[in-house]
Amino acid sequence: MSASSRASSPRSYLVCASQRSGSTLLVETLRSSGVAGHPQEFFQYLSQTSLAPQPSDWFVGVDDRSILTLLAPDKPGVESTETADDWRARILREGSTDNGVWGGKLMWNQTPLVLERAAGLTGRTGTDLHSALGDILGDVLYIKVTRQDVVSQAVSFWRAVQTNTWRGRPAAGDDVAQYHQGAIAHLVKVLQEQELGWRTYFADHGIEPVEVAYADLANNTAEVLGRVIDAIGLNIEVPPPALKRQADKRSDEWVDRFRDSAPGQELPV
Repeated sequence: MSASSRASSPRSYLVCASQRSGSTLLVETLRSSGVAGHPQEFFQYLSQTSLAPQPSDWFVGVDDRSILTLLAPDKPGVESTETADDWRARILREGSTDNGVWGGKLMWNQTPLVLERAAGLTGRTGTDLHSALGDILGDVLYIKVTRQDVVSQAVSFWRAVQTNTWRGRPAAGDDVAQYHQGAIAHLVKVLQEQELGWRTYFADHGIEPVEVAYADLANNTAEVLGRVIDAIGLNIEVPPPALKRQADKRSDEWVDRFRDSAPGQELPV
């Protein structure tokens, strides 16, 4: 059965999320269809290093050595020489499938990088984020992925910045990762701030994104994918999930430990 019997013309889409929210499952499954764009995290690369944020970048302002010594080492990088116009052209080219559908993913912490890069675009129409995304992508469908259990999200995030393992199940080296109450609490706050940033952005611009809840995506993947594919305007079979749940018993134990030690810290800001 097709995902939709009333699909409109396919359109570009931007998956808006925060780290460890389940957005990778969504975009990789869409990518696997071969006709839903090639969604990637195009906007994560700092122009100064050509790399994504490094582990220490998530703990700027934190001086607790018991946290900082547990982080995976930062990698060196080289400054990008790409012009803003070339940057935009590459993003549009690399994110598109032959049918013209473009897909991408943007985390709230990456929005300053969007503004920085977009400032040099030919024909820039404004100085804010909304105009920047319009100048880069044109009219796009916003898809918001939210993980309601922010403590589980922060635990997953904390394991990733200790091991530099961001995809797939934890690697063998994950056994070096250590529980740290303060580090997880810090990342809970980071993730809450990202969620607030997206909600404020949507409200300020009257945007009603397609809402995707992590729990629904994990437990009813085909149903959620069908709804997203319908919103994009594609009339295709729903592809099978491209990834499996990454959390394990260890993550669950850390979540319980955090909640037992710091009740209420997961409440929204």
